[in-house]
Amino acid sequence: MSEGFTSFRAFYPYYLGEHRDRTCRRLHFVGTSFALGFIVLAIIRGEPRWLLAALASGYAFAWVGHFFFEKNRPATFKHPFYSFAGDWVMYRDMLLGRIPF
Repeated sequence: MSEGFTSFRAFYPYYLGEHRDRTCRRLHFVGTSFALGFIVLAIIRGEPRWLLAALASGYAFAWVGHFFFEKNRPATFKHPFYSFAGDWVMYRDMLLGRIPF
């Protein structure tokens, strides 16, 4: 069921299924936290180059999690927009304790 999602609501359970490994989720969390820090830095310093660091850190940590721990291909490759949104929703859910950290 990885093709033809008509909504983010339909996609998110699939996304969570691709993140069963705890280390992979933790790496996502770390990468997204760094990304948030770089976004704040870009705003405070008024230097957009930090946005590239945000993008790189977010994806680098996530891809290490997928390739070395989850042993699957990141959903970003087939569903880039839903996957990007899924990462932020999963981050929130981890912060709120809805998903084990």
